[in-house]
Amino acid sequence: MRNIPKINNLIIKIGSNILADSDKGINESRVQAIADVIARLKNDIPNITIVSSGAIAAGFKLLGFKNRPKEIVDKQACASVGQTQLMWYYEQAFVKHNIHAAQILITKSDFSNRRRYLNARATLARLLDLGAIPIINENDTVAANELKYVESFGDNDNLGALVAGLIEADMLMILSDVDGLYTADPTKDPSAKLLYDVAELNNDILKLAGQTNSGVGTGGMRSKLVAAEKALAAGAYVAILNGKDPENIAKLLKGEMVGTLFSAPTPSADRKKLWLSYATIPQGSIAIDDGAKKALLEKHSSLLSSGVVSVSGKFHAGDAVTVVDVDGAELAMGRVRYSSEELNKIKGKKSADIEAILGVKGSSCVIHCDEMGFY
Repeated sequence: MRNIPKINNLIIKIGSNILADSDKGINESRVQAIADVIARLKNDIPNITIVSSGAIAAGFKLLGFKNRPKEIVDKQACASVGQTQLMWYYEQAFVKHNIHAAQILITKSDFSNRRRYLNARATLARLLDLGAIPIINENDTVAANELKYVESFGDNDNLGALVAGLIEADMLMILSDVDGLYTADPTKDPSAKLLYDVAELNNDILKLAGQTNSGVGTGGMRSKLVAAEKALAAGAYVAILNGKDPENIAKLLKGEMVGTLFSAPTPSADRKKLWLSYATIPQGSIAIDDGAKKALLEKHSSLLSSGVVSVSGKFHAGDAVTVVDVDGAELAMGRVRYSSEELNKIKGKKSADIEAILGVKGSSCVIHCDEMGFY
């Protein structure tokens, strides 16, 4: 048995491969089974949020596609049709327990914009206070790159991790069609063993991940581990388990040995810096020299103009930019205090010289340490 901490704020991410049905698009009985388990859990866990894939999987058969389409516009059309059906199933399943299902469709730009990010957090908090089950999905009908990273979350595993940081979740539970993380691919290696508990998500663990074998979803085990890394950094425990038996959700929370539990969340996480690291969309990049790189990584110092080597992209003061080393390796994300035009004029110069160069007294640093999140 495991010693599971008290969970007051739980996120359950449900993959397309859990919900998809070869005939109807969505497996209605499984949606109902998941709702039944969640309704029981709400007696002990007041705040439960669902991050649900499945809109495209629900829609492509309805629109006459034999398989999940590859063209973006076809995916968006399928998502538009499928999302209504997906929510109808959730609504019918939860209404039997007198629980309201609340649909929230979100894009990466909603997370990147600080004001919309905080508004989303306030709305989710109020829905949870009112006893509803927020059901979050990426707005695939307008997300233009999956549908990849710059404009979308890439997959709903990543979205689940970002929501964990958004609402300060105690646990992110990722439902998959496999039992958890194995030492090798169990479909190819009969000696593969399930890892029940992972105390540290390091590079050796990440190397165990394979790619997706699903024809209806976008995420594989690697995306789940990357999402787990982000959620752990946000202070949440993470579990990966087989969602084809929804009772596994309750079993894991009881301490039974199902799934893989990542049990080392980061305490007292700086959530603004996590937002900068994972949720913002960079408008450009700043390359820095080795001295500035050392100061940033070892001391988490502010970035000064003297350490800037080059500037890429066009951005304004207040925009998010990526900080890279001279080889292009990403180091951090931060809110820049100068525009790209200004920064090109003061790069490599001392802070004391900025006023003379720009004609105005500006900030002593390019990015303050309090407005920088490190990768």
